[in-house]
Amino acid sequence: MDKMTQLLKLLENTKSIEINEFRMDFDELELYLMPAIQQAVQKAVTTEKAIATEIMAMEEFKPPIQDYPGKVAEVQLGRGSRKPVYLGGQQALYRFEEPQPNPPVVTFDVFDIPMPGLPRPIREHFSDVMESPGEWAKKAVKEYGANMVTMHLIGTGPKVMDKTPREGAQAVEEVLQAVDVPLVIGASGDPVKDPLVLEAAAEAAQGERCLLASANLDLDYQKVAKAAVDNDHAVLSWSITDVNMQKTLNRYLLKEGLTHNDIVMDPTTCALGYGIEFSIDIMTRTRLAALKGDTDLQMPMSSGTTNAWGSREAWMKKEEWGPTDYRGPIWEIVTGLTMMLNGVDIFMMLHPTSVKLLREIGDTFVKDYMTTELPEISDWITQLEG
Repeated sequence: MDKMTQLLKLLENTKSIEINEFRMDFDELELYLMPAIQQAVQKAVTTEKAIATEIMAMEEFKPPIQDYPGKVAEVQLGRGSRKPVYLGGQQALYRFEEPQPNPPVVTFDVFDIPMPGLPRPIREHFSDVMESPGEWAKKAVKEYGANMVTMHLIGTGPKVMDKTPREGAQAVEEVLQAVDVPLVIGASGDPVKDPLVLEAAAEAAQGERCLLASANLDLDYQKVAKAAVDNDHAVLSWSITDVNMQKTLNRYLLKEGLTHNDIVMDPTTCALGYGIEFSIDIMTRTRLAALKGDTDLQMPMSSGTTNAWGSREAWMKKEEWGPTDYRGPIWEIVTGLTMMLNGVDIFMMLHPTSVKLLREIGDTFVKDYMTTELPEISDWITQLEG
């Protein structure tokens, strides 16, 4: 019995074999495909050719355009010695449905007292002017191109420095003299004292068409509304991620003599990774309701985008997360951009690079979607390093 016959005999009762270090040498190799495999290959080739032909025959893509019966009111901020800006005026949710009539506005946050607790990537840009709100605002406008300034009268807080409403108004006067852009005027967040502070600030800025921030259901919104009506200002209507609460507050403010052109809504901005999906839901529903004809919600919207810096991912030192010089601005930019895509009109922000980039993106919203050239943003990391 030869060796091959012996090998075959041994394998008669073997179900499978494993060959290690196998080598086969040949001059020619012919492969015969089973009929089923051959048919499958032919079918795949035929299908691919059919798909290619269908793609070539497709018409040019046209974005779905929705016509809405409603319209968002237009609010002017800035009058007298201020350069005016305009918010709202939309008749569509997405810019591919219709170019926006006014670009989104970005406003720089400025404080009436030094803020050593600000994250380092922000503090290092303004540490030289924190002692003077006027100089702080001037730097934001002159060096960083702010087209608005948000003046936070934190020092009036009873648990901070307990400055009087008049002292808060003096800080507003200082900023008004330092810059010619419109102001958002915010207080300390104390529900008892804030209406008094905003009343004094409104009188100090009479005729300059500022945005008083804010009126809400937990404070004397009637006093804030009256101060706005008497001194020709607009009011920020603030609710906490609740459409019904927003509608109720807007109705109350309208009864106090304000019009749709005097109110900007703030449905509350939750930061990236910290509830941003709630803000997406509320802001989109609010804007869609306005466009569908709900007159109680037909006002522009505001975003406190600086809330992004409250997320630990924006400022916490952690080597595997990367340097905060990049991470912080990215967190603020993505939070703001998300809100912009859901209909927000004005953004309160802190970092110069965040402000610059979001403004450049926002400027494209007034142009035709299909023809707009995107701004050059490839050097933003270099800007952060600078």
